[in-house]
Amino acid sequence: MSTISLEMKCPQLSKPEATAARNQNSIDLYIDQISLHSTEKHGNIIFADHWRGIPDVLSMNVVEPYEPVQHHWFYNQQVDSKDSWQPFSREDSQRLEDAYSRVGKCEKDEVVVATDGRRYDVRLRERKRYSVYWEQKPAEVKRCSWFHKDSKDMTYTPYSEELSDILEDAYMIAVTLDEWKQNLELPTGETVILHNPKLMMQYPSSCKDFPASTNERTQPRTLKRGIENIPVEIPEGECKIVDHLVFMVHGIGPACDIRFRGIVQCVNEFRIASNSLIKSHFRQSEDLCIIRRVDYLPVNWHKVLHGESTGVDKDIERITLPSISRLRQFSNDTVLDLFFYNSATYCQTMVDTVASEINRLHSLFLQRHPHFTGHVSLVGHGLGSLILFDLLTNQETDADGKPHEVCSSAIIILHEDAHVDTGCSSYESLEEVLKGHGLEEHLSVLHSEQVDMESLMLCSEKDLKDVGIPLGPRKKIMNCVKKWKVIMEIPYSPLFKGAQWFMAEVERFAMYAVDYQHSYVGIGQVSIDYPQLAFHPQALFAMGSPIGMFLTVRGLKRIDSNYSFPTCKSFYNIFHPFDPVAYRIEPMILPQDVDLPPMLIPHHKGRKRMHLELKEGLTRVSSDLLGSLRMVWQSISQVPSPALQKERNFTKVGMLNRGRRIDFVLQETPIESFNEYLFAIQSHLCYWESEDTALLVLREIYGNIPMRNALS
Repeated sequence: MSTISLEMKCPQLSKPEATAARNQNSIDLYIDQISLHSTEKHGNIIFADHWRGIPDVLSMNVVEPYEPVQHHWFYNQQVDSKDSWQPFSREDSQRLEDAYSRVGKCEKDEVVVATDGRRYDVRLRERKRYSVYWEQKPAEVKRCSWFHKDSKDMTYTPYSEELSDILEDAYMIAVTLDEWKQNLELPTGETVILHNPKLMMQYPSSCKDFPASTNERTQPRTLKRGIENIPVEIPEGECKIVDHLVFMVHGIGPACDIRFRGIVQCVNEFRIASNSLIKSHFRQSEDLCIIRRVDYLPVNWHKVLHGESTGVDKDIERITLPSISRLRQFSNDTVLDLFFYNSATYCQTMVDTVASEINRLHSLFLQRHPHFTGHVSLVGHGLGSLILFDLLTNQETDADGKPHEVCSSAIIILHEDAHVDTGCSSYESLEEVLKGHGLEEHLSVLHSEQVDMESLMLCSEKDLKDVGIPLGPRKKIMNCVKKWKVIMEIPYSPLFKGAQWFMAEVERFAMYAVDYQHSYVGIGQVSIDYPQLAFHPQALFAMGSPIGMFLTVRGLKRIDSNYSFPTCKSFYNIFHPFDPVAYRIEPMILPQDVDLPPMLIPHHKGRKRMHLELKEGLTRVSSDLLGSLRMVWQSISQVPSPALQKERNFTKVGMLNRGRRIDFVLQETPIESFNEYLFAIQSHLCYWESEDTALLVLREIYGNIPMRNALS
C-alpha cells in the first residue's frame, strides 16, 4: 500500500507504481491543474517532481468524474459542558456561503451576516457567531465539508477548515486517478486511509518508543464527506417577515425548566415548537402569506437582581447558616425572589429591569426589522407573570391617551371584617399637597381658578389641561387625586369596615421605606414608580401564575367584571392541573354561586387524551345512572321538586379578556395521572416544552385565521 504524506504547508505525495505510459500527457495536464488548485488553497503546496513521470495509472475503465463537495456552515454550542456542532439552516448556510464567495480569503474588512431570524450575527473573518438581543458567549463558526465520528460517539464532528481542504485534495486525487487504499498522514500525526468513496477511516498515531496509554484513543474514526452523508437534522429556515413579537419573562430562580436550562434556551425551545405548529396547523395560511411567523425574545431580570449592583446575594450569604448548604443555596436563588418582590427596594429593581429590558429589546427589534407592523404580546411564567400583571395594571393611558377611568370601589372589595381609620377629616391642604410633590409653581394657576382640595378631586385631566398645566405635572396631580379618592371613600363604605390593623401596618412599614398603597389591583401592592412600556401589548399570557393568590393576599376579594388593563386587550391564565404554584382568576370575577370549570386546552393533535376520554365517559355513565335513580325516587315520593336553576352557559367572564374565558387548563399526560404529587414540581416547569401551550398562544394571536387540524 502506497503512502501519501500531507503537511499543512508542504504536503508530499508518494509516487505510485508505474503501469503504462499512454496517458502520460493527460496525467501531466491533471497534475498541473492539481498543483495550481492546491497552491491557491494552501499557499506554497509543492508536489514532487517525480509526479511528472507518472506512467499510466488509469485503467481503461470509465472513472466517475470528480464533483466538488458542498460546504455547509456549523456553529459550536455548549451542551453539558461539551462541544456540540449544530448546522445552520439551509437558507442561513447559503447566505454565509454566498458572502464567503464574494469576499474571498483576502478581504480585510469584516463581513457580518444575520442568521437565525436576525437574532444572531456571524462575522465571517472572525468566524464567530454573536447574539444580538442577550448576553451570550460568542460561538465558533466553521465552513464544513468533512466529518468524523468515534465508535462511541452518537454524532459526527466537523474537521477544521484546513484539514477539510487537505482531505478534499486527497479525495480529488483518488477519484480522478481511481487510486484508493492510500495512506494520508495528517499534520496531527494521525493517518487516514481512503478505502473507497464510501469507506474512509482515520487511525491514531502509532508510538513506537512508548506504549499507548490507557486514556489514548485507540479506536479508528469513521470519516464522511459532505453533510448529505451524515445523519444530521438541518433546521427549517425562518421566514424573514415577522408579523407578531412576543416577550417572555421568566419566574423565580436562574433555571426555568426541569433540566435547569436558562431563559434563553427555554425560549428557543418554545420558538421551535411554535414554528413547527405554524407549518402543521396553519400551512394553508402560511402558503398564502396570510401569516408569516412569530418571534419570541427572552427577558431576564434575575441576573440584575442578584448582580453586583444590588449586592443582595452577599448580604444573604453572610446570614445563611452553613448546614444543608445546597438546599439553602437553592432557596436563596429561587424562593427568596418572592420575598424580594414584596420589598419596595427590590420590587422597584425587578419592575424597572423587566420594563427597561422589554423596551430595549423592542427598540432593537424595530431597528433590525424596520418594516415590522405587527402586534406585540407578553408571556410571563410564575413570578414573571405577576410582574407583568402589576406593570400592565399601572400603565396610565389607553391608546388614545385618555386615562383609564374605573371606579376603585367597584374593583376592589375587601373582606367584610375590614375597617380603616384614615383620618380624612385632617387631610392636607392643597398647598401642602402640591409642595409635597414639587408642584408649588402651579399653585397660583389653581388659585386663580378658585380650586381647593375638594374641587381638585372633581377635576379631570382635561380640566387641568385647559387651565394650562403641562403633561408631567398634570399626571402627578391626577395620580395624587386617585389616591385621595380611595382614602376618602374608605370610611363611608360598608365594604371596608374593620381594617384599622392594615393602616397601622402601613405606617409601621413606611418607617422602613416599604410603602403599601390602595390601588386598582388591591390593598397590599407595593407602592413604587411603575415605568411605562413603549407599546400597547395585544395580550398577556400567564403560565403557571400565582396572580390570583397574590391578589387575595393583598386583600382583594373580587375583581369587578368591568375592569380591564389600561393598554392591554386580552389576558389568559394558563396552568397545568397539578401545578402547585398556579391559581385561578375567574372565581374572583364571577359571582360566588357560579362554579365554572376552566377551559380545557385541546391537544395539539386535535383530540382529548385517551385516558381523559375514558375518565369522562365513566363519569358520564355514573351521572346518568344516578340521575335515573333520582327521577324514580322523586316520582314515587311525589315530593315537589325545587325550581330548576337557570342555565349557566356564561359566555362573558369580565372584561380582562374582552368578555372571553380567562382560565385555561392543560391536559395531564397518562403517566402524570397516576401520581399527581410525584409530577407536581415538573408540572410547573412544563410550559416551555408544551406544544399545547404554544398552539393556544398561536391560536389567540392569529384570532380568526382558520387552523387546519394536524390529523386531517
